[in-house]
Amino acid sequence: MVGNKGGLAARANYPWILIGLLWLVAFLNAADRNILLAVLPDLKAEFDLTDTQLALLGSVFFWIYAVGAFVAGRIGDSVRRSRLIIFGLVFWSVATGMSSLATGFALLLAMRALVAVGESTYYPTATALIGDWHKPQMRSRALSLHQTAVFAGSGLGAVAAGYIADAFSWHAPFLIFGGIGLIYVGVLWFFLHDAPIVHTAAEEGKPAEPIGIVLRIPAALILCVVFALATGASTGVTFWAPYFVKNLLGLNLAESAWVGSATINIAGFCAVPLGGLLADTLAKKSPIGRFTTLAIGLGLAALLLLPLLGAKTATQIGMVLVATSIAKGIFDGCIYAAMQDVVPPHARATAVGMMTMIGFLGAGITPILVAWIGESFGMGSGIVAMAGLYALAVLILLGTRLQARRGVAANQEVVHVVE
Repeated sequence: MVGNKGGLAARANYPWILIGLLWLVAFLNAADRNILLAVLPDLKAEFDLTDTQLALLGSVFFWIYAVGAFVAGRIGDSVRRSRLIIFGLVFWSVATGMSSLATGFALLLAMRALVAVGESTYYPTATALIGDWHKPQMRSRALSLHQTAVFAGSGLGAVAAGYIADAFSWHAPFLIFGGIGLIYVGVLWFFLHDAPIVHTAAEEGKPAEPIGIVLRIPAALILCVVFALATGASTGVTFWAPYFVKNLLGLNLAESAWVGSATINIAGFCAVPLGGLLADTLAKKSPIGRFTTLAIGLGLAALLLLPLLGAKTATQIGMVLVATSIAKGIFDGCIYAAMQDVVPPHARATAVGMMTMIGFLGAGITPILVAWIGESFGMGSGIVAMAGLYALAVLILLGTRLQARRGVAANQEVVHVVE
């Protein structure tokens, strides 16, 4: 892939300008998908939906997103990454706006599927583009700053959607957020640029096809499994937390979004840069420092989720969600940099797409799993059960440290640069 540098991209500070440009795209990516969470009670009442149907709206999104991310990741290693990001933003913004036209469960499901197709183009390509522009020594911090947008979009997006829906109707936030995305496309068209691709020794003797490269790196496949467990656990928590809070405490949509969604995402927003800084620091001391950071974050996330079973007030629930989300944020701050530690640049988007596919297939199951557990033992028990997935991911990371070390070593030697 040939770099497209000129004008703004030629400046030495463009790598950080890029983070700013992509931050708002990531914000919209997260906000648009989380509008649904804020208006779940209204949708349940208007269309007479069951809890399982509500969970299915989330699960279908994740399953389609999973497959789309894999396809988009592979495409992102073959075309101009900047243009794929712009195309995706147009597609999911239109689909988000069209969601307001739904008149029943079937149309809600269809619109949710279209949003998933569009949004799946973003993260594999964007993280690869950031990795292309940023040196390894700063990569965790760069990616973690970008990752803060996910938490900002998820938290503020859900709260804003709750306020807008309370003031107007559940249709309004879909229209407003979709329109903002289409306006921002014009900015990206002029200022988003690609970078040269660096090839490393990790590609030597392996198939030129990026999928083949990733499949032959054990550490990359391990990260896919770990990401699936962590994403599945966090999705089970975030999908049901606002609903759990509303039913337990009798709050309105905006209030339940503050306690059950904003707390999670504000905590993640603050913790992700900490995770990036910790990962870059540990990476200087050990080749697998970023893998160690992943284990620390998920171990704490599991332990700190357990007290939710005894939480009875908004303050108590909020404190538990903040604590476990800070720990999960440490993981989120370095997962993409860890993948780039073991996968060569030529296959970065493919690797993240593959990781996202596996992770989001799991994330599509956990909302339903929480609903099933909740029907028998209470929603709080269903959410706390997700701690087991975090713990399993930690055990896998600790048991595969040798494979991680070998993967990092093979990816450190630069062979040539494609200008």
